[in-house]
Amino acid sequence: MSHYFSYSTDWLDQHNALHTAREIWQQPDMWRRLHQQLTHDSGQWQPFLQPLLADPRLQIVLCGAGSSAFAGRALAPWLRQQTGRDVVAYGTTDIVANPHQYLDRSRPTLLVSFARSGNSPESVASVALADQLVPECYHLMLVCNPDSQLAQYAEGRDNVLAVVMPEGSNDQSFAMTSSFSCMMLSAALLLGPQSLSEAYPQLNAMVESCYLLRESLQPQVKKLANSGFSRYITLGGSCFTGLAEEASLKMLELTAGRIVTRYDSPLGLRHGPKFMVDDRTLVLMMFSSDSYARQYDVDLWHELKRDGLVQQMVGLSGEADTVPDVQTLHHEGDDVWMMFPYLLFAQMLAMETSLAHGLTPDNPCPTGEVNRVVKGVTIYHYSKPVDQASASAL
Repeated sequence: MSHYFSYSTDWLDQHNALHTAREIWQQPDMWRRLHQQLTHDSGQWQPFLQPLLADPRLQIVLCGAGSSAFAGRALAPWLRQQTGRDVVAYGTTDIVANPHQYLDRSRPTLLVSFARSGNSPESVASVALADQLVPECYHLMLVCNPDSQLAQYAEGRDNVLAVVMPEGSNDQSFAMTSSFSCMMLSAALLLGPQSLSEAYPQLNAMVESCYLLRESLQPQVKKLANSGFSRYITLGGSCFTGLAEEASLKMLELTAGRIVTRYDSPLGLRHGPKFMVDDRTLVLMMFSSDSYARQYDVDLWHELKRDGLVQQMVGLSGEADTVPDVQTLHHEGDDVWMMFPYLLFAQMLAMETSLAHGLTPDNPCPTGEVNRVVKGVTIYHYSKPVDQASASAL
């Protein structure tokens, strides 16, 4: 291919944006390949996961650092609802500093690690701490780098399974895009309520929609990117709260902090953060397809319209209705399949805004204060004894 979106590969290369554009563009292909790969490799992961998921005492902990943590935060509410299992999401940045507050010694635990590089110091340390502190601990590594420390940790260990995302998912750009979506999709497929064959029709319909959206959305996101907003608020409830957190970070990263960002839930915004809304603000709201939850989305949408303070509002939906100015990206009744079209919109907007500010999306911080893989983290040895009081509380 000689172009991505409306840009030639030569132009993107000259503007240090080729990796970012390609990695956003390639996602529908990667999602289909991921489903094929998991189907082909089912003999490797099913014997490991099936007996664990059949245990009603099992706690599933979704974890990662930065964007990888947000993948877990997006999925956890949906997985809890759909499977009835105890699913929580923590940042490895939280676990490492206070493992005794996040790791439950009293229950069998499946620690699901989301990791693009697989070498982030907090992610590697969290795995070791879990094995140190939780007597019955298992690990599912969802990684994009087959040569990473996390992937290698699985070798020779019966309590660890590493699932490597399709080739090309280990993003070379600064910000996670296809790596994030592939790891999130893999967790939904491996831990969700449907078999791979049962999930395929919905996945395939979503992929086909995204093939069209990556072409049709660009004029709109390019216009938004050049509209002069300096504040950006992303809103969504349930699984879309974690996705809003990722969308907010993507804009912050790719604009090197020039755009002030904030994420929240539709109900949470009123509790103080609404002060941020002014005539320089772009609000992106991700509507739920659940009829009950959607009422709260609609109420806030109308309220922000009535206030008349916001510069621009963009609403994304999975169903057509009478809410003014809300656009339907894909018809779907299950929110998990809406996360990927919404994510595509947010990624495209962040890339276009980076370019509009004359920045280089592949490396928006060329001076090196912020790095693609975090540096400068000292991991300290954890030797705090677990006394009887703390053990009974866990």
